[in-house]
Amino acid sequence: MQLGWVQGSKMWLGILLTLLLYSSLEGQENSFTINSIRMEFLPKQQVENGENLTLQCIVDISTTSHVQPQHRLLFYKDDVLFHNVSSTEITESYVIPQARVYNAGIYKCTVILNNKERTTSEYEVVVKSVSDPNVTLDKKEAIEGGVVKVRCSVPEEKAPIHFTIEKFELNVKAFKQRREKSSHNHNFVMLEFTVEEQDRVIFFQCQASIMSGMRLETSKTVRSELVTVRESFSNPKFHISPEGMITEGNELQIRCTIQVTPMVQPFPEIIIQKDKVIVAHSQHSNEAVYSVMALAEHNGNYTCKVETNRISKVSSTVVNITELFSKPKLESSATRLDQDESLSLWCSVPGEPAVNFAIQKENMTVLQAQNFTKKVSELDSGTYTCIANMGKVVKKSNTVHITVCEMLSKPRIVYDSRSEVIKGQAIKVNCQSVNGTSPISYRLFKASTVLETLKVGSNEPAVFKDNPTEDTEYQCVVNNCHSYTEMKSEILQVKVIAKQMPVEMSRPAVPLLTSNNEKMLSDSSTEATRPYGYNEDIGNHAMKPMNENKEPLTLDVEYTEVEVTSYEPHEGLTTKGTETVYSEIRKAKPDFMGNRYSKTEGSLDGT
Repeated sequence: MQLGWVQGSKMWLGILLTLLLYSSLEGQENSFTINSIRMEFLPKQQVENGENLTLQCIVDISTTSHVQPQHRLLFYKDDVLFHNVSSTEITESYVIPQARVYNAGIYKCTVILNNKERTTSEYEVVVKSVSDPNVTLDKKEAIEGGVVKVRCSVPEEKAPIHFTIEKFELNVKAFKQRREKSSHNHNFVMLEFTVEEQDRVIFFQCQASIMSGMRLETSKTVRSELVTVRESFSNPKFHISPEGMITEGNELQIRCTIQVTPMVQPFPEIIIQKDKVIVAHSQHSNEAVYSVMALAEHNGNYTCKVETNRISKVSSTVVNITELFSKPKLESSATRLDQDESLSLWCSVPGEPAVNFAIQKENMTVLQAQNFTKKVSELDSGTYTCIANMGKVVKKSNTVHITVCEMLSKPRIVYDSRSEVIKGQAIKVNCQSVNGTSPISYRLFKASTVLETLKVGSNEPAVFKDNPTEDTEYQCVVNNCHSYTEMKSEILQVKVIAKQMPVEMSRPAVPLLTSNNEKMLSDSSTEATRPYGYNEDIGNHAMKPMNENKEPLTLDVEYTEVEVTSYEPHEGLTTKGTETVYSEIRKAKPDFMGNRYSKTEGSLDGT
């Protein structure tokens, strides 16, 4: 029994020593290092749209620990974290079922162990093509001019997506219409297509495109269901009456008719045109009618156009009309004549058929005849035509414009000044021919030089302006459409005098003697008895011509400025008196002093 106890004690001692050794090792800090990290893609980095894609992040870690340490793995797409996992495994996977274009991009993986971090290089994942779009229509039957709404979508993909939708006619390879639209917020678009007049059975095809990095991925082209189209109205049809040969004078009727599908709104408009000119139309009927008496001018191509807001259908026909006689021709002996000359007009029709003639002026009949001759006056000016008729058929000739010119009367010339003309003063010279055909051309001569030319559209006077500085002569010359070249007025002579200038004279209260005539000045003192021109010493005085230091005047008048200063003030006043004198000497008779005049204006303040 003692031996058994000893053996048991030895066993427990061994276990105790083992536990002590393990505890000692655990007390020491473990060491870790990240040897490598990489990514793998299953089945590969480039997959077809709709395939499953597995992303694997694989790490290689060395440690002094007997167990693999726990670490974090982070998955990134285009630098955006999309998966985060803690693990003790060396490989972690992320599965993308049915990869789409938006799953393509740049991937990487990061491992974090304690404070240590390592990241893989970047891997580009490519998803080829775009999943097939869905195409739906809002109707399977449509009327011409109506609208079909087409919806194209790619539910598995994310925006932005670019859509291309094409419209086809059944059994025709080329598309009839193509429209494109990008959707930046949704994975679908809705587009409207107009049903055209030639559509019968149509369908639509849709294709989606997405930019993936620098590559453009596109889907297959998907076709919609068929759309059956009904006519809103038939093609227009012409009906011409009478049938067969149509002769001038017949009643011509051109009808255009259509058949309209019930309940079509709005009702189509029918338009009949001849050479783009609308001759008849209808908006609320299935026909439009053009009725007229047939003439050669109604020959030509006629078009019937039927329109709604979106549909237009056209048909054409040619109308031939047999001519009874040709258009008359009017001729004249001259188109510009002087008054009292002879004018001849004659009208003719090729082949000389039995037609009636009339000559008209401004649509008023002048003579019921083929020819016309007369001596003309200005009243005969105007536009003439010839009218030829046979039964109900009436035709008008070309127009001939006749101008009859009346000779101008001798012009009268006058100027507007009622007194003598002062040097440099503006005057108006009027020239007028009272009789004669306008427009009238007026030329004003000053001496022998043309001063100005005016054209007047009536018999009103022509008004010229001038500023003469010396005596001069004016003459007016006029002409118009008359063959007589021109008419001249009389010669108008204009006398020019120099401008009157003020003369200032300073003197005592006693006035200066200026002539043999004695003018008495009223005064309360003894000066009342002094004659005008009292011969008293008046002190310093001076006289000087006004034109001194100026160009000599070549006129018949001379002006003189006189200045006189008094020793004594005017009696009863404390200031000297002054006067302004206008002195004018007529030089027609130099020795005759009676031609000299003076005017004085006195002031008492020295001014």
